Amino acid sequence: MKTIICDIDGTIVKYMGGEGHTAVAHKEHEALPGVVHRIREWEKKGHRIILITGRRESVRKRTEEELVRLGIPFDILLMGYADAGRILINDKGSGGKIKAHAVVLERDEGWEKIDWDAVGLGDITY
Repeated sequence: MKTIICDIDGTIVKYMGGEGHTAVAHKEHEALPGVVHRIREWEKKGHRIILITGRRESVRKRTEEELVRLGIPFDILLMGYADAGRILINDKGSGGKIKAHAVVLERDEGWEKIDWDAVGLGDITY
């Protein structure tokens, strides 16, 4: 089982740009290509899914409703964590095995072109 920590806006749903709080609170969210299938498969495999966002706590209910509507499962939703820079710090496993990875992708690109094998999550078929 792995723990997957994933941003929301521009990563799993289409970025709403400068519209900010108003768009999040009132517009329907749009899942990016490849996201829903892959994240559901991760859940089926028992991986823990943590979503993190810079969105304010005041839009938690709306955010949760939209994630459920889109069929995006998650275990924990962390709100209010600004995305000016997120850094994952982790130790190596025995034998120097790398246990933490970062996947950086273009905003709104979706997940279909990512080499998931490179981070140990490539065992999903369509």
